[in-house]
Amino acid sequence: MRSSGRSAELDEFVERVNERTDIYSVVSRYVQLTQRNGRYWGRCPFHNEKTASFSVSADKGLFYCFGCGAGGNAFKFLSLIENISYFEAIKLQAQRLDIDLPTRKLSPEEERRRREEKDLFKINELAQDFYHECLIKTARGEVGRKYLEARGITAETIENFKLGFAPEEWDNLLTTLRRKGFSHQQIETVGLITKRKNSSGYYDRFRGRIMIPITDIFGHVVGFGGRVLEASDNETPKYLNTSETPIFNKRNLLFGLDKSNRAISSAGKAIVVEGYMDAISLFSAGIKNVVASLGTAFTPEHAKLITRYAKKIIFCYDSDEAGQKATIRALPIVQAAGAEVFIIKVPDGKDPDEFIRKHGKEAFERLINNAETMIDYRINYVVAHADLSTISGKVQALHDILPVVANINSEIMRNEYRKKISSALIMDEHNIAAEWKKFSSRPIRETFREPEIKKVAVQRAPVSDDKSSLFRLACEDILRISWHDNEALEYALKLVPQEIFSEPHREIIKWYRTCATEERRPDKMSAAEELSEAAYAELSRIFINGFDAPPETDERVFDDALKFLRLTALNKRYQELIAQAEKYASNDKETYNKTVAESLKIKKEIDKLQSKR
Repeated sequence: MRSSGRSAELDEFVERVNERTDIYSVVSRYVQLTQRNGRYWGRCPFHNEKTASFSVSADKGLFYCFGCGAGGNAFKFLSLIENISYFEAIKLQAQRLDIDLPTRKLSPEEERRRREEKDLFKINELAQDFYHECLIKTARGEVGRKYLEARGITAETIENFKLGFAPEEWDNLLTTLRRKGFSHQQIETVGLITKRKNSSGYYDRFRGRIMIPITDIFGHVVGFGGRVLEASDNETPKYLNTSETPIFNKRNLLFGLDKSNRAISSAGKAIVVEGYMDAISLFSAGIKNVVASLGTAFTPEHAKLITRYAKKIIFCYDSDEAGQKATIRALPIVQAAGAEVFIIKVPDGKDPDEFIRKHGKEAFERLINNAETMIDYRINYVVAHADLSTISGKVQALHDILPVVANINSEIMRNEYRKKISSALIMDEHNIAAEWKKFSSRPIRETFREPEIKKVAVQRAPVSDDKSSLFRLACEDILRISWHDNEALEYALKLVPQEIFSEPHREIIKWYRTCATEERRPDKMSAAEELSEAAYAELSRIFINGFDAPPETDERVFDDALKFLRLTALNKRYQELIAQAEKYASNDKETYNKTVAESLKIKKEIDKLQSKR
């Protein structure tokens, strides 16, 4: 299948890479896999787990994690594990297979944008070299070298992070870059120079500062942070950072991630600090799995970046009030990203940089091992800031705590936290339990047996007996079988309203229909390129969790699944009609009779379907 806007040469390249790609070989570079029951299993690299729920099917060319829901083909795996785009993953695999990437002539606009971006990266790279050379080789950089030495920053770390020094001169960097052929406008675009206010011309934005290059995940220099050596007045900012540019956006960047991503993945956790020097000091001391959030608020984009490599995030912001508030603001963001969250509170009000310089790596590792859970941190923070001398203050404190404890699944943990909250707030446990219940969102589901849906699923992951699990399984059977037979899908949709399917399932159905309209069969490469991440992961799960069966078995499974979904839809409609009839019983006899007649018709069909089961 040729993607819209893609050349035939590029399609052939993708097909060639796909044909030569073995998903087991790709995944086993990153995950230790063990064969069991015709599949390979291992611990998921995308979330921290103790038991293997990550499955690879070599014959289907797919992976799926039953723990976190990540799934797809070999290229999707590469895009997630390397934090690159899907097509970049194909190119990476092509390089590993020694397959040359076909060249495509860019449009004039594409060529212009590519040249501009390349020039901006080049300017920053030259600036990095200028600052670095100034620090390590010139007399002007001696003050910077002494400053870094006093902070315990080694020559190896200086070289690793390409740290530099911006001299006090007004236009030293500007003159250097102009000699290289770059315009004032280009240099201003990347934030390295500033226009003079009262006269024409420009001057260097960074002067008399330790310079810290900021790189993206690919190692491109996208901006700088400048740390003043000694502020001469209260108006001089301690840190001066690159403003937003076409290649620099703090929401999408984490300082040091290009150097620490492997260590994060290997450790299964990331330590997030506030400042560049915190990250550099920890890295220099041997704590490699660290990133900094560039002094800005922690964002959903940051959470997404980190959780590509590990699902455990340990915050270690400054222990002052501002640092604690920043931590509190970050907690719901990482919780929403599905991360396991812990918090380090550095003793004596110190920041991580000060602490590790004074106490060393082992002492900091003890802080990591004793990090508080998100729940404990929230409770302690709320209690420390609450007015517990009044009833209203206690109630407000309880309401501030409950959102982070309401969904605890373990009864033992719920009991323990009720006791802890009761002790902290000096409040009766029964009152806490009553308020807790209001916050609880766990529905109590009616359960029943439905052996017809389950009896052929001998190769699936374990299936629950509850109604929602059986309903989902029936939907999956319809979609799995419809992959090979669009007429089966259309037949099913005549009997079952599309609205009863989940949103990812509806997207898959829409894509199936698009394929049919364009007279092409669905295939896994097209699915990866054309479906959303959620829908593609769900489709991968359906196939990983499905099984290969002879046509007559598939027919029986499809028939059972369709009957189950039809009964579900009819029962829902029947209940709706009964509720409507009650409304019309006393004031609209004609509508009441019509509604009852329709409900009886549906009830008759329900009875007929059930008698055949």
